[in-house]
Amino acid sequence: MTSLEKPQKEIAPRLRGLREAVGLTVEELAEKIGISAVDAAQYETGEVEIPVSYLFAVASLCQVDLTVLLSGGEAHLHEYSLVKAGQGLSVDRRKSYDYKSLAYRFSGKRMEPFQVTVPPRSEDQLSFTSHPGQEFIYVLEGRLEIRLGSKILELIPGDSLYFSSRTPHALRGLDNAPAQFLDVIN
Repeated sequence: MTSLEKPQKEIAPRLRGLREAVGLTVEELAEKIGISAVDAAQYETGEVEIPVSYLFAVASLCQVDLTVLLSGGEAHLHEYSLVKAGQGLSVDRRKSYDYKSLAYRFSGKRMEPFQVTVPPRSEDQLSFTSHPGQEFIYVLEGRLEIRLGSKILELIPGDSLYFSSRTPHALRGLDNAPAQFLDVIN
């Protein structure tokens, strides 16, 4: 696979470089973010998918914009940032989700808004994740199933959900169709 097929290959050296620039060991960074040092070290290799929530946490801890880690460039806008329909910065967080960053040009963000498309999948294909912070989801299209621990929630367009991201969660589109939603992480 090329680096275009594996964006974590491009992001990993930025993670390592940022951590080193602020003078933290892998263990210190992991402790401050609340993950294992093994996971943090793996993200810096570029061999595993890197959760957006982890990138957001590292960017926040190191006081840089998430854009620095995602694209290698600085965000420059301070008053507002307009992103036209379909023009968000693609973030290949997971092979099965399509993430588009909607505020990648804005400097000094306190939250990260994404437009996310989740395909339909069977129950045995669900993959749970958890991470520090909170999330707000607002469904735009399709029916979305969100599993929060043992709870199963179904959302339709116009429904929203606010939850602790530390709760293990998994998502899928229902009715053999993708679901699209806004996801705001902080």
